[in-house]
Amino acid sequence: MRDNKGMILTPDIPEAQLFSSADDAFAHVQKLYDEQVDFLQKSFKDFVAGNARENRSRGFYPYVRIKTVYARRADSRFSYGFAPRPGVYSTTLTRPDIFSSYYEEQFRLLIKNHDIPLEIGISTTPIPIHFALGDSFHLEGDLSAEQLKDLPDLFDVPDLDIMDDEIANSSHIINEGDPNPLALFTAPRVDLSIQRLRHYCGMPADHFQNYIIFTNYQFYIDEFVKIGKERVGKDGYVEFVGPDPDKRLPQMPAYHLKMEGNKGITMVNIGVGPSNAKTITDHIAVMRPHAWLMLGHCAGLRNSQELGDYVLAHGYLREDHVLDEQLPVSIPIPALAEVQLALEQAVAEITNHGGYDLKKIMRTGTVATTDDRNWELRSAIKQNKRLSQSRAIAMDMESGTIAANGFRFRVPYGTLLCVSDKPLHGQLKLPGMADTFYRQRVDQHLLVGLRTMELLRDYSPEKLHSRKLRSFDEVAFQ
Repeated sequence: MRDNKGMILTPDIPEAQLFSSADDAFAHVQKLYDEQVDFLQKSFKDFVAGNARENRSRGFYPYVRIKTVYARRADSRFSYGFAPRPGVYSTTLTRPDIFSSYYEEQFRLLIKNHDIPLEIGISTTPIPIHFALGDSFHLEGDLSAEQLKDLPDLFDVPDLDIMDDEIANSSHIINEGDPNPLALFTAPRVDLSIQRLRHYCGMPADHFQNYIIFTNYQFYIDEFVKIGKERVGKDGYVEFVGPDPDKRLPQMPAYHLKMEGNKGITMVNIGVGPSNAKTITDHIAVMRPHAWLMLGHCAGLRNSQELGDYVLAHGYLREDHVLDEQLPVSIPIPALAEVQLALEQAVAEITNHGGYDLKKIMRTGTVATTDDRNWELRSAIKQNKRLSQSRAIAMDMESGTIAANGFRFRVPYGTLLCVSDKPLHGQLKLPGMADTFYRQRVDQHLLVGLRTMELLRDYSPEKLHSRKLRSFDEVAFQ
């Protein structure tokens, strides 16, 4: 630690160590992270107390690094857990209290597939003081105006230049001499999303489970709360938690039916529109869930559809526009067999329609996703031509965005919608009709979603995470 006037104060930085055990490697990550954060928290406490300070305090994220001399994997069917070619790979790490199971599994697979030790050490990436204080601390409410002004001179603050999604977008440029990325997200990017999840969803990020259901209606949340509380103590579910109902709800409230090992189900009311859909999936993606689904309502585009019929998306006409820069619309978003089969099986089980009879209540096809809530008011001639050419069978405002971001962030995705109106055929979504429909269909639709997640949970993560989601030059972490 340097403490001369005008110098930077840091904790003692130990030498990097090699580990051939995933458990030992993770324990060392935990130790290093705690030491760095404890130092920053103590320095900040001294700052808040008003003690005069002239030196900057800085702590650093731990890192994991491997140097591979050959690329192989124990089972070529798996999509992650190995480096694609010989070289040096590294990533920074954060919040081992949240990501213990995740990190240990990634470490285990790297050691297994490459038969090499992991190097664990302290990186040169500073931990912003905002992130070192946890996701429930608010600087603006605890510091004076003068302290807020002095803060950037005494502590590191978030740097958006190192929090982008270039790795996930396959546009990351590696400078000469730098290691290849080992994970999709750097530690600062993960920390930012952990903070944002608390803001948008109303609860700490560590409540999030590995199976996520998105909806665009409160009706579904009300039913999920009812069912979730009933299932606690059954089938391995241990707790149901959500935002305090007596306080103002957050923008996109999340509710969690929890199991040990985060194997439970989280449901999020994302509201209406592709912007919300992108926002929340941008941040939930850092939690590395095993699957996410969209359960919502849609406009049926075929006259043969009935109100209450289901739509299982196997393709998307993307006119949401919020991801055009990160993932151009020319990039296809494939259907994932494991998710599609689970959704179809769940519909059959819950509705008691099997085989060919399933076609009476469900269609599989292309879903058009738009950013225009009043799309019905566009020119029918132009609109009908495009929808006909795409063979679209339904229109909504979120599904294409959620699927595209699942593809972008390597999270298995799926969509099951319920037809609530048919505007092209004279059946508009009017208040009385809509209320009756919601009351009659929401419970069954939600049960289908929950059953789908139970079926997906029966897969091991290695089997569920499809190779379709991985590029030819992919990071090793799931």
